[in-house]
Amino acid sequence: MRRMGLMVWLMLSLSLAGCLEGPTVPSNTRGDTTEDELQLPAWEVGDQWLYTFITPQFGEDSARLVVAEVDNESGLYRLGISNEREAQRHAVINHNPFLGRITMDGLSVYEQGEPQPVFNFPWEEGAEWQFTLLGQAWSASTVSIYNGVVDVFAQSDEGHRLIYSFNGRNGFLDSLVWSDADDVEQLRMELTQTKTGYEGDVYFYQARDLLDSLYQENENDIYDSFLDSGHPDGNDWDVLVWYLDVDIAQGGSGTLTMKDHQGASPLTRAWGSGASEKGAIGTIPSLTGDYSLTITLRGPSSELHLKVAGGIITEWTL
Repeated sequence: MRRMGLMVWLMLSLSLAGCLEGPTVPSNTRGDTTEDELQLPAWEVGDQWLYTFITPQFGEDSARLVVAEVDNESGLYRLGISNEREAQRHAVINHNPFLGRITMDGLSVYEQGEPQPVFNFPWEEGAEWQFTLLGQAWSASTVSIYNGVVDVFAQSDEGHRLIYSFNGRNGFLDSLVWSDADDVEQLRMELTQTKTGYEGDVYFYQARDLLDSLYQENENDIYDSFLDSGHPDGNDWDVLVWYLDVDIAQGGSGTLTMKDHQGASPLTRAWGSGASEKGAIGTIPSLTGDYSLTITLRGPSSELHLKVAGGIITEWTL
């Protein structure tokens, strides 16, 4: 009996070991995943996904990503946002890597002008690959596939972690979470809705940061500047997009004045005691040259976070 029990234990152990070997996993461990759901999806104009984005710096916002163009000649999809203000916001806070150009041959996204294979079609458990995204170089692996959803774990050379799920039935991400080396979430992206056949306007702001500064209480005026030199490809920006987070202490005050090199003041703001302005956003004309800033912040905890990005606007009507 003891010998028979040992044989049963060995057979069970071998069976369980087989379930952990990645590519050799029996197909029934994938739930009802079909082979088509493991393949590269084909997007069509009007396909859309509504996501919630959460970051520690900018809180929560949402954006409806829409396939605005399918360019078979260049082999590219182009994704935009259905709301222009949200397109501006995502241009200047720059936390959405899935905008603009996406390759048709692998849904690769562009970072620093190069396509990055964030996804690895056809999906296979245990597969490993590398890519660059969000300023990090990642080593990724497919850890599980179940009911049409593929789970990926990636780690960077700097100890950051990226965990995301690709839904083969929806043709795009279900979720993505980026945590830094201190285990602080830098980005959480969650799918809330998917549809097809979008009709309306779609916007994309091709953007580059020009200024990202935090100013804090000072007894004296604060002076700063930034340079609008246009896009590196030689084209001028259509607009500059600005973003503000402001907190003024009780009993304090604050002002902001931005001037271009011709002396015009396209952006001025003033705040009184206890004022708060979170996530304010807008655009000003782009005028190549220096922009100067004059800031006053009174009160022991008063601070102002200002971001400015140059933007080239593309708009589609579907």
